[in-house]
This record gives sequence, structure tokens and C-alpha cells, in this order.
Amino acid sequence: MKGIKHIIFDLGGVIINLNYQLTYKAFEELGVKEFTSLYNQFSLTTLFDDLETGKIEPELFLNEMQQHTAPGTTHQQITDAWNAMLLDFPLRRLQILQQLRQHYGLYLLSNTNAIHLQAFNKILQDSRGIPSLASFFDKAYYSHLIGLRKPEKEAYQFVLDENGLEPAETLFIDDTLPNVEGAKAVGIQTIHLLPPKTMADIFK
Repeated sequence: MKGIKHIIFDLGGVIINLNYQLTYKAFEELGVKEFTSLYNQFSLTTLFDDLETGKIEPELFLNEMQQHTAPGTTHQQITDAWNAMLLDFPLRRLQILQQLRQHYGLYLLSNTNAIHLQAFNKILQDSRGIPSLASFFDKAYYSHLIGLRKPEKEAYQFVLDENGLEPAETLFIDDTLPNVEGAKAVGIQTIHLLPPKTMADIFK
């Protein structure tokens, strides 16, 4: 941590626990035969990318997903299935963020979407009585609101430029290798957080 003044955190798998299998399973129960192949197919047709970069409204995403579910499936059922992957915010991680914020500039950079943002803030409110994850950071950046996703260099540069951060004095923590490589490409210091390691292992 020598020379580090600012830390940029990823969200999923770093601060909040995720289980993608729960979303796959929930969609299969709604009649989507192979959600993983649909997810990949949509990656090619950009549905998920467009949702994560705010190019389309959640309504359009839900309408599109309805075409692939059993007749009569509601938007709420699709929303619940999409949110099934979002688990919990371990208390220790939130405590670490609060402690770090006394010594470092803290930022969040997450590839997410409007549906998940609402859902994980509700999880935080229901479980910890805190209405918004943004309260742990100097600034939180969500891909659907800034129109940029990791690992695009522009996403990291956006955070650096808006806050006047020096890349060499900035640490980025993510559990996905391409995202870590993207940060390195703009000169940011990085930690690739691989399970079973957690934030608590880095900041003992």
C-alpha cells in the first residue's frame, strides 16, 4: 500500500457476494432452457451490454426476456430471477470500507444495471439499515449511469479524470482478470482478488 492514496473497488464478488447459478436456475424455472447460452447469445446481440451501459431502459430488457420465458411470465418474475444472483454484504467488508475511508479516497466502479442497483441497495437497507452503498465511498460509479464498462480503458480514465487521481497512487481491486488488466493499461496499481481470498485477507 506504499504510495497509495486512493482505492477503487469492484462490487460483485469483492463487496457483495454473488452466485450466478441462482439466476441461471431461476430463469430455467421460468422456462428459459439454456440461460447461459442465451446470455452469451445476447452478449453478441448486445442486450446485456446495452442494459449495463444504460443504452436501453429496464422495461425493454424485461420485454425482451419475456420472449424467452414461459407464457404468462411477469416482469416481476423476470426481475426476481435476474436479481437472484445478488446475495449479501458481509459486515466485515463494510467495516473495512469505513476504516479505509479515514485514510484513503475510496471509489466504486461497477459493471451493473438499473435493476441490480435498486436491488442491492434494498439488500443493504434490509440487512444493515443503510439506504445506499454510495455512502461508503467518495463517489460510486455504475456502468449504466456513466455509459462505460470495464475493462474499457475509458471507464477507469473517467474515474481518474473526474477526481484528479494519479494512476500510480491509485489501487484497483477486482475479482475478474480482464478488468484488472484494463486498469493496469492506464497505469493503475491492481490487486486481482481470487476466491477464497476476500477483502479481509488484503486489509488485515
